[in-house]
Amino acid sequence: MVSIGIDLGGTNIKIALVDQKKGLIDSTSIPTRAELGKDQIFDSIKEQVIELTAKNKAKPIGVGMGIPGMVSLDRRTVKNPPNLPGWKKEDVASEIEKRLNIRCTIDNDANLAALGSARFGVARSIDSFIMVTLGTGVGGGIIYENKIYRGTTGSAGELGHVIIDYHGPLSNSNTRGGIEAYLGQRFLSRFAADLINQQPDNPLYKEFHKDFDLLEPIDLTRAANKGNDLAIDILKKSGEKLGFAIVNYVHVLDIRKIVVSGGVAKAGKWILEPARETAEKLLMPPFLEGFDIIYESLGNEAAMLGAASLAFEELS
Repeated sequence: MVSIGIDLGGTNIKIALVDQKKGLIDSTSIPTRAELGKDQIFDSIKEQVIELTAKNKAKPIGVGMGIPGMVSLDRRTVKNPPNLPGWKKEDVASEIEKRLNIRCTIDNDANLAALGSARFGVARSIDSFIMVTLGTGVGGGIIYENKIYRGTTGSAGELGHVIIDYHGPLSNSNTRGGIEAYLGQRFLSRFAADLINQQPDNPLYKEFHKDFDLLEPIDLTRAANKGNDLAIDILKKSGEKLGFAIVNYVHVLDIRKIVVSGGVAKAGKWILEPARETAEKLLMPPFLEGFDIIYESLGNEAAMLGAASLAFEELS
């Protein structure tokens, strides 16, 4: 049995054909071009799905789609998704169904990254875990007893907006000091640029001082791997902030396994070890039993695999 998994992002749309047992069969990616409007996005998805299924002579049982924003409990509508200008309350499932004549179900993209990890990734043997996605922003998904926990309206898991310092920096939260303000890619880069600018002898300053907009977390990771003490310290401070957030997540949910993914998470030990040390220091002792932080290496595939898995589970 095969299905289509779609990860609709503000920059790119990633589309995969997935076998329920074997995993990813084939995939493609196209620019979102959100500025051209909703119909352009849905029409482009239609073209790519038709092309992908024809190429592989496949008959998918349905389409699952991950989308940023808050998704209704019936998994059909999204409200005000970020990075998609002009979108308000949109019946995404119906737009896809009328174009492709197959059923569609949707969910938050970070929720589906968690589901992808649960079905095809590092969390296959874990019944309950918290996924933290460290990308352009910070997202989250909660898997409880092998299912996505969605709250009362479908919007649970906005982990990036948990506040760890209400005097802290701004991000996309309505207040200061949300964890996204420390670990979202552009916010981490902004923090790093401020510190690098104070050390003109550092190789990072020499590389980026003419245009700090070019500085990305991967550059900090490369520098840390070469022994750059400033890069190591910046990533350590970010990891400690993640540790503070994880303490909140664990104390509230009593879920002890934390799965971390996304581009910023590729910093690996430079972020994850400080996060682990901070969490283990601050968690109430009973919560330490079974506690672990695990890196998910599926990357962009996780959300597509999770979206396809949602289609298998909701539409077959």
